[in-house]
Amino acid sequence: MGHSLFGAPRLAAPISRFYTPSSWIDGKAESQLTTLSQKEGVLKIAAFPDLHPGKYGPVGAAILADRIFPQLVGNDIGCGMSLFLLDIPAHRLKADKTAKRLRALSAPRQSQLGTIGGGNHFCEVQTVSDIHSPVAGVCKNSVLLLVHSGSRALGQAVFAAHALEATNGLKDPKAYLTAHNQAVEWASANRNAIAARAATALRCTATLICDAPHNLVEATPHGWLHRKGAAKADLPLVPLAGSREAPSYLLSSRAPLEALASLAHGAGRKFDRGSMKARIGNPASLSRTRFGGRVVCEDKQMLVEEAPKAYKNVQAVVADIETHGLAKRALTLHPFVTFKKAVHL
Repeated sequence: MGHSLFGAPRLAAPISRFYTPSSWIDGKAESQLTTLSQKEGVLKIAAFPDLHPGKYGPVGAAILADRIFPQLVGNDIGCGMSLFLLDIPAHRLKADKTAKRLRALSAPRQSQLGTIGGGNHFCEVQTVSDIHSPVAGVCKNSVLLLVHSGSRALGQAVFAAHALEATNGLKDPKAYLTAHNQAVEWASANRNAIAARAATALRCTATLICDAPHNLVEATPHGWLHRKGAAKADLPLVPLAGSREAPSYLLSSRAPLEALASLAHGAGRKFDRGSMKARIGNPASLSRTRFGGRVVCEDKQMLVEEAPKAYKNVQAVVADIETHGLAKRALTLHPFVTFKKAVHL
């Protein structure tokens, strides 16, 4: 139970949990959910199987509120995942050559547009493992490109300008909303630019299949819908990222109302970045995958912090999503070459 300013008890907002113990939910994330449910202005919460603790609240949740809380979106406004179909057949791919060509993504630019950034962002060439339901243009020999990135410095600047004044929600959200919407559009354009650069490097073309942001706030008839690490699922198709040692999925969304038109956006972290160095034996082994693919990441600390062991079992996450009727698998995709960061020579 929370309490209002005058001491009267306040009922906590209801939390819909779309996960089972198989998805390994950190106790800190559960505590953050409870604290958030007691916050004045919060009306309803949907939590997904990729749930994990965040700096300002749980990641992997959608929150309906009667006001805007910039902290519940975070500083990477508009961050999301876009999936593209490449017009090259899988049998023509060579891992080493693909990795070498993708190094072009590290070339210096005058603008941040078309750049991936750090942390868990990436650009990944993927091959089709299974087709569960038809997707236009995709066959077993198809090659896809999954891009995960956001609004870079723009989103950080918007957050810095508004977050301190908004601990209890924004009194006047107009300025924030204008800047927020620009950052969401910029982030989507950034993913498109990254895909275009990757396609040029690979000497092919990229056609967008879907674009699903997972850090944003939107107006609804019932209040302000915040998503933090929760994919916008009022779309027919939504990507869900695994890790470079695990499949990713394209999901056919069902977007039930109780899930606040949202879905898990990935496997979700199991271990925080600070603990990963002690969990990794030989970092050199992280540059190759069990699928025969390659990882381009010449920042050794990032390579360790984003090691596959840091993430949950993505198959369990997807199983929970299907069990709860939120979505169905359309495609299972295997990582072939994952690009994160390279030193441009």
